[in-house]
Amino acid sequence: MKRSSGILMPISSLPAPYGIGTLGAEARKFVDFLAAAGQSWWQILPVGPTSFGDSPYQSFSAYAGNPYFVDLDLLREDGLLKQSEIEAVTWGDDPGTVDYQTIYENRFSLLRLATDRGWARDEEQVAAFAKENEGWLPDYALFMALKRHFGMKSWTEWPDEDIRLRRQWAVERYRTELAEDIRLFTYIQYLFFRQWESLRSYAHEKGIGIIGDLPIYVAMDSADVWADPRAFQLDERNVPAEVAGVPPDYFTADGQLWGNPLYDWDAMKADGYGWWVRRIAGASRLYDILRIDHFRGLESYWAVPYGETTAKNGRWVKGPGMDLMRVLTEKFPNIQFIAEDLGYLTPEVRQLLKESGLPGMKVLEFAFDSREPSNYLPHTYTPHCVCYAGTHDNSTLMGWKDEADPGDIAMARRYLGLNEEEGFHWGILRGGQSSVAELFVAQMQDYLGLGAEARMNTPGTLGGNWRWRMLPGQITEELTEKIAAMTRLYGRSNDGWRT
Repeated sequence: MKRSSGILMPISSLPAPYGIGTLGAEARKFVDFLAAAGQSWWQILPVGPTSFGDSPYQSFSAYAGNPYFVDLDLLREDGLLKQSEIEAVTWGDDPGTVDYQTIYENRFSLLRLATDRGWARDEEQVAAFAKENEGWLPDYALFMALKRHFGMKSWTEWPDEDIRLRRQWAVERYRTELAEDIRLFTYIQYLFFRQWESLRSYAHEKGIGIIGDLPIYVAMDSADVWADPRAFQLDERNVPAEVAGVPPDYFTADGQLWGNPLYDWDAMKADGYGWWVRRIAGASRLYDILRIDHFRGLESYWAVPYGETTAKNGRWVKGPGMDLMRVLTEKFPNIQFIAEDLGYLTPEVRQLLKESGLPGMKVLEFAFDSREPSNYLPHTYTPHCVCYAGTHDNSTLMGWKDEADPGDIAMARRYLGLNEEEGFHWGILRGGQSSVAELFVAQMQDYLGLGAEARMNTPGTLGGNWRWRMLPGQITEELTEKIAAMTRLYGRSNDGWRT
């Protein structure tokens, strides 16, 4: 990876007039901004359809795109919607936050109209798209149609046991009975990927590559688990014995109980990790670099007995390690990976990182512990790493300044020579930009100098997360040039993204 920098900005956080960021004009404007600011990379959060809690890390599918991101103006330009129909819908009162409930209640009626108008017109293209994605699309479309049929309940609570356990006669029956909704969810994916591929091509033309997150686990309530339960540690009734989480640490006394099903690594190894090969192939259609979330879980993962209310009573279980990484790096030589190697790191995890050859992460908000030396301090870096000012799970830099231990903030001031004239957040950004890390990434909120109100997610909490949106006009020419000047100064300017 050449020396470069990028900005973390979720699609959902883009300005747009319809309640949430989309793949339309504002996304292209953001690409233009990145290019003008000398950036090489746009890092985003997972783009799958979100479920309970609105988290992009708990999606109904590891392959599908989020229906909310389908741009309505592009549908209007394509003759699939009328402006009056779009304007007749309420999208929420606050342009600075996403109102997921309102969008959930109103978006699909418009997407249904678009499907009714476009299905016959686009029949050949949709059929080709469905053929290209036959490994996941039919299961996903049926799964979503079934969720609608059963009142959006988790598939583990569907009252029809035959379809819950995916018996073939039930699958065939519901494919006929729910054909209309299956058509809807198929066409939405056709629209999403058509818009996505256009946006990604535009980004490449401007010299911008896209970094995407690959959550290590998939949601229990997903088409992935329902359609292929043999890939997971489930019993004959598809009930897990243990689920995923992380143990208690300095930040969370109870640990984090994620509740995702755990993989049956023995079964996966027996077929050459085909499940993972297919998943990475799907992600490669979206992203140019993949950040493997919770990379340490590939070495050993925390297994919590099903039914526990906290993650305290879990146990460490050995993961696939280099067996899996060797397959992925050999099968996908043109994809770059980043290891999210944060959290409790053992010598075994560090060895896996070394053997895999992946760059790990350094987070500046973790660097300035006034009580003990940190290996996140920039002078300890080797070039083969990615430096983040903070991640979507951290407060913004200005929020961190107000919330962190005063001793840590004092340490940061001494280490980086922070001063009021430059500005606290600009000094931290300078520290990351000037480091030897091959790649430096900062949240858009940090370049804007926003406080804790702009935090994207607080781990271990439910509700109020994933909602921040940038307001129109917050990116100015002055800000763009200031970022570009710093990027040039530290040798990270974009000279063209190359495949």
